[in-house]
Amino acid sequence: MEKKGEKNVGEKMSKFQLSFWDLAVFSTVVIAFLFGLLCVYLTMPASDYSFLKLPRNLQDLQILRDHLEEYTSDYTAQVLVGYCVVYIFMQTFMIPGTVFMSLLAGALFGVFKGVALVVFTATAGASSCYFLSKMIGKPLAFTLWPDKVKFFQDQVSRRREGLLNYMLFLRLTPTLPNTFINVASPIVDVPYHTFFFATVVGLIPAAYVTVKAGLTLGELQSVGDLYDFNSIATLFLIGIVSVTPTLVGKSTVSSPEQAIEGDYGSFGVEYNVDVGFGGDWEKGQSY
Repeated sequence: MEKKGEKNVGEKMSKFQLSFWDLAVFSTVVIAFLFGLLCVYLTMPASDYSFLKLPRNLQDLQILRDHLEEYTSDYTAQVLVGYCVVYIFMQTFMIPGTVFMSLLAGALFGVFKGVALVVFTATAGASSCYFLSKMIGKPLAFTLWPDKVKFFQDQVSRRREGLLNYMLFLRLTPTLPNTFINVASPIVDVPYHTFFFATVVGLIPAAYVTVKAGLTLGELQSVGDLYDFNSIATLFLIGIVSVTPTLVGKSTVSSPEQAIEGDYGSFGVEYNVDVGFGGDWEKGQSY
């Protein structure tokens, strides 16, 4: 007898259909990224590159860092290009693990250069995901998150005048996974310039925390050590400040607390933090 859950999954996947041109666009983007990685690989010196793999845990990341430190000083351009291509690829196709790439930026390039690199690649990856979703993402979004997309669309339509503040709040706080924001924004008609500025500004605080942690990579026991209660509370405080202009203008709500609860708290998601930058769905928010 077929279980109800299995039936629902089957029904959802049957609705997810891409045309020939959708698949062509998807394949072209994948091939372009792979070609970029191949070019970087061919310009590196002959060596054993068995260590080159996407880190899935802190031990893998430490091994990758130890090897790349030997190349960064002599082949800075190649390492930078390779890093950017991998990060943007992961962001574009919602591949979990960008948190480790952010830690790696801090370990290899320091705080300021690392933050600049992470914000650049995270924004580029989010933008790439935005435009790819704009072309072919609607079936996927409504298959995976039908209720959330409809709710998000309603929230966006109600806040056209203060949309930048709303998007900043979502980027700054662990309210929604950034993967969902990247995919759903073009579908619910969030203008790209609003999406772009909210992404650039909203990613900076979390990027700083993660990149700085990369300097002391050996002291981390788990990814969860990146954020304590104070860090999460600070992100929410910054997020509340970002929507204050919108809250002040609301005449139908008696207090900012009610406004936030009514506008942003009703999504029904847990405020767990997984500090990646756009591809991690394992726990709530992903930067």
